[in-house]
Amino acid sequence: MSGIKTIFCWTFLFVLSFLNAQTVEECDKILVEAVQEMNRKNHARSLELLTEVKSMAETNNWNKQLFLAINNIGANYYLMLDYGEALDNYLEAYKIALKDLDAKHEMIVLNNIAILYSKDAKNDKAEEYFLKAYEIAKDNNDSLKIGLYATNLATVANAKEEIQKAESYIKIALPLLKDTPPILAQAQITNAQNLVLKKKFPEAKEIALELLPNLKTSELSEHRISVLMILAKVYESEKNIPLAIDYIKRAGTDPNVSLENKIDVFDRLTELYRKRNENSTAFAYKDSVIFAKDSLNQIKNGKLFENSRIKFELQNYQKELSESQEKLISERRLFYFILGGILIFIVLILWAIWNYSSRLKQKKIIAESNQKIAELELENQKNDKILLEQQLNEKEVLTLLEQEKFKNEIESKNRQLASKALSISTRNELIEDIMEALSKESEIRGNERLKRRIFELRNHLKKDSEWDEFFTHFEETNHGFLSSLREKHPELTSNDVRFLSYIYMNLSTKEISSLLNITVEACRKRKERITKKMNLSEETDLYKYISII
Repeated sequence: MSGIKTIFCWTFLFVLSFLNAQTVEECDKILVEAVQEMNRKNHARSLELLTEVKSMAETNNWNKQLFLAINNIGANYYLMLDYGEALDNYLEAYKIALKDLDAKHEMIVLNNIAILYSKDAKNDKAEEYFLKAYEIAKDNNDSLKIGLYATNLATVANAKEEIQKAESYIKIALPLLKDTPPILAQAQITNAQNLVLKKKFPEAKEIALELLPNLKTSELSEHRISVLMILAKVYESEKNIPLAIDYIKRAGTDPNVSLENKIDVFDRLTELYRKRNENSTAFAYKDSVIFAKDSLNQIKNGKLFENSRIKFELQNYQKELSESQEKLISERRLFYFILGGILIFIVLILWAIWNYSSRLKQKKIIAESNQKIAELELENQKNDKILLEQQLNEKEVLTLLEQEKFKNEIESKNRQLASKALSISTRNELIEDIMEALSKESEIRGNERLKRRIFELRNHLKKDSEWDEFFTHFEETNHGFLSSLREKHPELTSNDVRFLSYIYMNLSTKEISSLLNITVEACRKRKERITKKMNLSEETDLYKYISII
């Protein structure tokens, strides 16, 4: 019963989580498609998709998707030259980043806002937002972003002719960007522009000439045009007007030059031709400036018209999307209603099953009770058996303890016997030494009575009565050892048995040699002889062998 409930609950939760995950996945796919359309400059389609993502994210409280949608909407308007609309969206994305996301997202949108202000020549505002992004990068120890934002701050400072401030930011940026060539090139160009402002033309020229060969791709066209303009300024300072004009014309004829850059190019050419007193050419380029500005205004006006059209279409799309969202919400409510009905139906079925099973349980209670009684009796028998086994184990443990105690007592008595044997041996050696010394005395050699006493004492020492008493005690302590040894090795002599008894007592070779009154070397040879007599190999540990007899 409980298993069925658990399965149903998990199935229900899985269905809901699958639906949510599928929606998140779909939202991310739409977001990727929208960015791709923006890169293809299909802004109308990109904005439609991003508006759809925004609606889905707002409905489901997906803050990350909402941020990305609004930020990319701003990017679309930026590319469409509608800076006001772009700024509104960037600021909205900035609020979301501050409230619900992390510093990484905040830095992204701050940089976008600052770029917008710099494009609109609002350098103070641009510096404000670049500086916010820079401080966040420092707080997060993001060296790449620190270098990038320091470069942007230096660019703004150059535009404001704050030369020292720009230089300080460049010094920070250059070491941090050495492993990222594209961004490093931007920092080096900013450095060269700063050197031009400081009238350090040779250093600026060196940097520009080093950079120019590496700026050949279309993606680096802005950098290439900036370097050409820097070189023109340098050659102008060197009074080499023809070469300055040549570099400016190269910038103006670049395949990727924008109208804004062309206006700067025509302005510079107008100034240079005036310096050469070629006024007709200067006026021609002045007319080109006016024509370029008119073209730019027409493009902007055309863009504004196109933007207005897209906004109008977007409003219609938002209306359709809103209706679609309402329909989706309605369908979800219906789905949840049906799911709730199914849940109630399943609950009723489960309750009926539970009621039926409870009746069966009541019928089984008596049988289960009898079975439990039988099991308890069986358990009691098992417990009695376990108790009996525990008692037997305790007896075995006590027996082992008694054996260990007996073994320790035997070892203690063997140590006492060994000590006694060593004492006897030491005493006899002492008496022998004394008798030997007395025998050499002239007074004693002439005294027959003393000589007879010394002789009797020597005869007494030769007797083995004390040693017989020693072996009697040894046999009492080590029951059956001597008889087992003689039974297994009948070829052994009494002296051999005596030697092996000392080994059995775990005496050292030195101690045994002292007891037998022989040298240590003779003791080793006797041990080898006895081992051979017992038909044992030379590697056999004699002590271990006789310990298990």
